[in-house]
Parts: sequence; C-alpha cells; structure tokens
Amino acid sequence: MLIKNYDKEGLLFITSVIGETSDKKFSAWRGDLILIQGDLNDGVHMPPKLLLNQAAVLADSEKFLFVNGMFHELAQVPEFINKYRTVLTPETVLVIYVENIADKMQIELEGLTFKFVPYRDGMVWNETLELLYIEKADLKGQSAEDKVVTMFEAAKDFKIKTAPIAFEDALTKTIFVKRQLNGGPV
Repeated sequence: MLIKNYDKEGLLFITSVIGETSDKKFSAWRGDLILIQGDLNDGVHMPPKLLLNQAAVLADSEKFLFVNGMFHELAQVPEFINKYRTVLTPETVLVIYVENIADKMQIELEGLTFKFVPYRDGMVWNETLELLYIEKADLKGQSAEDKVVTMFEAAKDFKIKTAPIAFEDALTKTIFVKRQLNGGPV
C-alpha cells in the first residue's frame, strides 16, 4: 500500500502507528512526515531538514484521504504540496496546525483546500480530537489505525467559518513566534 511504500523510501520519521485498518481498506500512519530529506553522509541520510510534525495520515492504495499535522510556518505548505502532490486530491481532507498564524483560515491552493488552525502547544493528536469533538469513549476498543479513520470521518465535517483566501494573502497574516530554549512557542 501507499504508506508502506513511503516507509520503504524513508519518508516516514519517528513512526508511532503504521498499518492497515481493521476493514483492510485503508492504511493509517502517525509520526513525522518528511518534506525535505537530510543530506546524505556516507550513504545515510542525516536528520530531515523539514517535516510535517506530529502527522496522522489515512490513505488508500493510491492517495491520501486525510492529513493532519503541524507546520512551524505557513510558508512551508508549498514544500508539502511539492513532495506529495501525486497523492493529494481535491477530496483529501487537510486539517493542519500552523505555529505562525493567529486565527483559523481556509486556503485553496493548487486545487486543494487546507483548513489551518493556530498551534500553541500540546500534542497535535490530542488538540485535533478536541477540535473535532471526539471523546475518548468514541475511540474505545479501536485499533490505533481505526482511530485515524474516526478522526478522518469527523474531520470531513469540520468547517472554518471564514471564506477561503489566497495563499499569498494568508502569508501576509502570519505572526512572529518567539521560541523558548526547549523549542516551543512562548
């Protein structure tokens, strides 16, 4: 399946979940998705230069159905599209946290609709469960892979109340994020 191929290519980093859903229709994965590989050093890749952090992905054999995760900067979105364009469709549900935005925004870019949410701190998975009103009881008894399906189903109905804006306009609405020594925003 698609996710296993990306794993073989070394594009999945710090994987916490990978496998088929219980109905065998989809594959689910959680971890950090590599957007720009690290340099090669003696045939081994150094740490990645750019990631979609704390990602959750649901895919069939040919495309991504759902992508959730966190970018530090809105300007990183084109790198994501460049790397994974062949598996992204207008139907792909994209709910992405961004550290350097202050308000929720919806952006249409290259035929894709991104729903961006400001990221302050915490685990993206937990923040997304709260954002989508998914209770722990809703996930009880499910495999880790099936929990991604539950999130996908809830994300399909997630709406941002503002009209979509152009990516160029969204870039003018970014904020400066001051970081502490531990790497998190202040």
